[in-house]
Amino acid sequence: MHIFASIRNVMAPVHKAGYPFIAAFFAVAVVLGFFWEPLFWLGLILTAWCAYFFRDPERVTPVADHLVVSPADGRVSLVGHVVPPAELGLGVEPMLRISVFMSVFDCHVNRAPMRGRVTRIAYREGEFRNAELDKASEVNERNSLVVDGPQGEIGVVQIAGLVARRIICWSKVEDRLEAGERIGLIRFGSRLDVYLPDGARPRVAEGQTAIAGETIIAEFGNQLPTWPSRRD
Repeated sequence: MHIFASIRNVMAPVHKAGYPFIAAFFAVAVVLGFFWEPLFWLGLILTAWCAYFFRDPERVTPVADHLVVSPADGRVSLVGHVVPPAELGLGVEPMLRISVFMSVFDCHVNRAPMRGRVTRIAYREGEFRNAELDKASEVNERNSLVVDGPQGEIGVVQIAGLVARRIICWSKVEDRLEAGERIGLIRFGSRLDVYLPDGARPRVAEGQTAIAGETIIAEFGNQLPTWPSRRD
């Protein structure tokens, strides 16, 4: 019993949004197994991957109004100043943008980077290019949120990728979010962009791995030190 308890504690629960897909993968595996047994085992492996993709682990979020946590699991693909998308309504001046790219092997549950009130949600249809490309922020299908928090308004953009064809957003206008709270999910492989106002300083480097709700990606404060990064 101790062994099963240990396994249960290590395995992350599956989000309910994944149940229909897991069931579909398993049904296809059973049908294919009638024609050729090895196809059943291949389908079973893909079913297990699907369950792994929709995992929804608990996270321990640092709670402080000057901290910005990662909205997604994945690799930091860009840290720089960029004009935010027009639908955010955040003006035409460049803002600090931190992008996190999620591969098909990352957890795809998205979380709020800071606490605050959702003041705007805008969905924009578009293309499905590789989400790692910087151009994806302009041309890909996306869902944008504006959160009014202690440091002002921030933008959070869910971007569909080459494989991702469905963006899910659970938040609604006037919702009050806590930092690290679940806000949505993207299927399968995508990117999250966070736009931050003046005073924010990045605390991650491009190429770094981030964990949603836990990794501090930026801080607010004029006297905060900065430091270089290196790759071993």
